[in-house]
Amino acid sequence: MLVLRLLNVVAPAYFLCISLVTFVLQIFVFIPSMFRDPSTTPLFSPALLHGALFLFLSANALGNYVLVIQNSPEDLGKDFSLGKGTEVADWLDGSRSPGSALPGTHFCRLCARVTQRHDHHCFFTGNCIGSRNMRNFIMFCLYTSLACLDSLVAGMAYISATLSMSFADPLAFLTLLPHSISQFFSGALLSSEMFVILMLYLWLGIGLACAGFCCHQLLLILRGQTRYQLRKGMVVRARPWRDNLQEVFGKKWLLGLLIPVQNVESSYRRQKEK
Repeated sequence: MLVLRLLNVVAPAYFLCISLVTFVLQIFVFIPSMFRDPSTTPLFSPALLHGALFLFLSANALGNYVLVIQNSPEDLGKDFSLGKGTEVADWLDGSRSPGSALPGTHFCRLCARVTQRHDHHCFFTGNCIGSRNMRNFIMFCLYTSLACLDSLVAGMAYISATLSMSFADPLAFLTLLPHSISQFFSGALLSSEMFVILMLYLWLGIGLACAGFCCHQLLLILRGQTRYQLRKGMVVRARPWRDNLQEVFGKKWLLGLLIPVQNVESSYRRQKEK
């Protein structure tokens, strides 16, 4: 438990550090050196267009990241009666589901709350993912993946021009790291260039992980199921996939694709207000 609590603090700091490094490399290294075209007007210059694209992706990733943290799932333990003789400890393994609680509720040890439609605990946000912040979490994964892909392409162009190498061969990227390590220790490669090469593989790993996680979450949403329910083998009520999508993304889903907006309110909160 101590290791998990430590990871819950270190992981968000690690993500913010990687985001800051990516922003600095893109704005002050890649864009000024790789997207200069004197033949174009300043308004439509490649540097300006690529910078605007990267800022759009970064703003959406960071905005949804903040909304995931702010929109914590409801603590149902404050509103539901857990039943006679039932303690919070009964929720620790997820095996106890009081009749007064909604399906998919779960007690998170790290957050110390009972959440509705609990999906999982995200260490990179330090928060549980549930009914209130699921859409923002998916948008965060989507735009983080796109921002990493954009940085990967720009970084490969920078390394290709700096080291005078070509990535036309599919194996060039796979052999880049071991070849660069040998050159670095022999003194033929600068530390700044080695750092960019390491960041290329980091962007690739984060981008693929976020893209895979986003696709998996969308498949679960289409089925009307959460990751917690899948892990516990819980049977979910069959509903049309359109209703499952609307429950998470809301009717104004297109707006959420373009700008970071607050997630739709959960069905539990709407029922409580009624």
